[in-house]
Amino acid sequence: MTWTAPEVTLTPQVLAGDERAVLDSLLNRGREILLWKCQGLNGVQLSTRSVEPSTMSLLGLIRHMAEVERGWFRKRAAGEQLDNLYCTDTNEDGDFHDTVPEDAEADYARLLDEIAQCDKAIAPLPLDHTVSHPRSGKDLTLRWIYLHMIEEYARHAGHADLLRERIDGATGYQ
Repeated sequence: MTWTAPEVTLTPQVLAGDERAVLDSLLNRGREILLWKCQGLNGVQLSTRSVEPSTMSLLGLIRHMAEVERGWFRKRAAGEQLDNLYCTDTNEDGDFHDTVPEDAEADYARLLDEIAQCDKAIAPLPLDHTVSHPRSGKDLTLRWIYLHMIEEYARHAGHADLLRERIDGATGYQ
């Protein structure tokens, strides 16, 4: 039997509450929207690329966001010593370049696992927790990382919209 990405129900957003609850809600909405755009598709469909020369695909976005979640939340904010999931010094875009339709289920599960591990890793950290930016060396807060990740998911939700429409014509948002 061919695996297909499971159905996703979008969680109601927290519209009023403390800052952390609202940030968590917005981040989770971005995560859910990416997965929602993938629901019902199989590995071949998820691996379908946009247009040449781009290597972007929904599966690439799944892999990319697992890599980005790990990098910002676990490696930088929580200080965990971890390897990258898909990218290397010699293949910086391995998350997009090396998608394999047969690995779609495992890559999807890896993103879900990475999200759970990231949430656990940052749960005890205050929003004012400070780390150094990996390139500039400037201080940044966990709050900034949240906002950056919300921005990252928002940007890629637009890509996911176009990719999904190309695959099967599905458009829209709940």
